[in-house]
Amino acid sequence: MAADITEQAAGYERLLSAEHAGAIARVAAVVAERRPRHVVFTARGTSDHAALYGAYLTEIRLGLPAGLASPSVVTLYGGRPDLSDALVVGVSQSGGSPDLAEVLRSARASGALTLAVTNAPDSPLVDTAELSIDIAAGHERAVAATKTYTAELLALLMLVEGVRAGDGALPADEHRALAGLPELAARTLDDPTPTQLAPRYRFAGQLVTTGRGYAYPTAREAALKLMETSYLPALAFSGADLLHGPLAMTDPDVPVLAVVGSGPGGRSMGEVLPRLGERRADVVVVGSADVPGATRMVVPDVDERYAPLLDILPLQRLALALALARGEDPDAPRGLKKVTATM
Repeated sequence: MAADITEQAAGYERLLSAEHAGAIARVAAVVAERRPRHVVFTARGTSDHAALYGAYLTEIRLGLPAGLASPSVVTLYGGRPDLSDALVVGVSQSGGSPDLAEVLRSARASGALTLAVTNAPDSPLVDTAELSIDIAAGHERAVAATKTYTAELLALLMLVEGVRAGDGALPADEHRALAGLPELAARTLDDPTPTQLAPRYRFAGQLVTTGRGYAYPTAREAALKLMETSYLPALAFSGADLLHGPLAMTDPDVPVLAVVGSGPGGRSMGEVLPRLGERRADVVVVGSADVPGATRMVVPDVDERYAPLLDILPLQRLALALALARGEDPDAPRGLKKVTATM
């Protein structure tokens, strides 16, 4: 897991290379030409959080309604939604889950444009879809997904921005901004704070993660990583939902990991953090600015669209260090395997 985490900066550089950026641009150009009226994502596990990020991008940057499909509608109940005007995107590190392939198969039969975003270009998901994007993350050794998650995020970002441009290609200013990501990621991964924080939560009984907007998928992914590597019950809430009841469970014995960027989503957390302070919660903030009364894992200040590509890095490292501190093996979580086949 440590090696997979370390490779993410190089993964960004590889995906931004002319070869892979060109391949994504060609897919984006087809999508732009087809002009879908809405976008539906289908995914499981970690990839579900990447898909949620894609949904935020789609609605904010393209102005198209977007949502996440429930595969059981198709696989268990035999439903066949009319997706004739949709782009349906299957996001999967392995491309091997039968339910995701079945959703794309059903969507394509109804006239949808279908796209597979995966780390396995020879997978059943790619065979089922009309279009595909190889996230080019390389072999991921640990069961807990890290570098495939961030590669999915970057691929979806490049796809959406290419569709927005109209011709599929990233605008020059966008490409220049993204070109700085590998160096920013490497700098973020060098920060020792996540490892130093791990002993503090060695005996925690539960934990809360939170964020708003683009940061919400990061909060959900962080919670999953903690649960699958440390077996620590972790609940993820949007900052807004946290105030609608779950705030009552926070206290000095329930640590809160809050993702707080510098954009609208991060600024909206300004009403959440004081309420956590009132509860005397143990708050750790992931962000570029200091928050009074909170410990901070520092990340560079970037456009809020890019922040999920950096914010998750210290949280992955915290999950790894915490698992080791609790005497667990993060490379082989109990009861889990790399490819989970569901129907």
